[in-house]
Amino acid sequence: MTRTGPISTLLLALLAPATALAQGAPPPGTATWFGIHYIDTSTEGAINGIRADETDRITMTEAYIAEDLAARGFDLTAPPPEAVAAILNPVHSNGADARIAREMGTDYVIAGEVQKVSNLIQSVNLHIRDAETGRTLRAGSVEIRGNTDDAFRRGYSYLLRNVIFREERKE
Repeated sequence: MTRTGPISTLLLALLAPATALAQGAPPPGTATWFGIHYIDTSTEGAINGIRADETDRITMTEAYIAEDLAARGFDLTAPPPEAVAAILNPVHSNGADARIAREMGTDYVIAGEVQKVSNLIQSVNLHIRDAETGRTLRAGSVEIRGNTDDAFRRGYSYLLRNVIFREERKE
């Protein structure tokens, strides 16, 4: 019986994202676009509630990502509202997102999330899964500083260019 020590476990955890990148960016196809799920874990949100500018910023970000994906050749379709009514967060839906995409006949599931840690720190994420298997093809997370439209665009631009659609660089 072999035992994995803390160093081996750490190395495996660090190599897992590299394995996903090694398979290449997913080719264009049809996708069910679940949009961005917003999670406010800041004390500001707990005290003041939902802010209109943040709601607008998520809508702007969803449009920005959709435009980028469309320019890359992805044909996006929103899932039916009744199909997602019971899903709190499509990124962590235990396969419900892939089931919906499969039923819609699309190739991929694409969903993201933004976690507001504070007004200064946001974590932006994007996930692309295979609709048939539910397997994650590409996923990434970037920490951004600021709670502005420009900060969100820069964060997702970086994520799309350098993580989700990053190709192996030829030396």
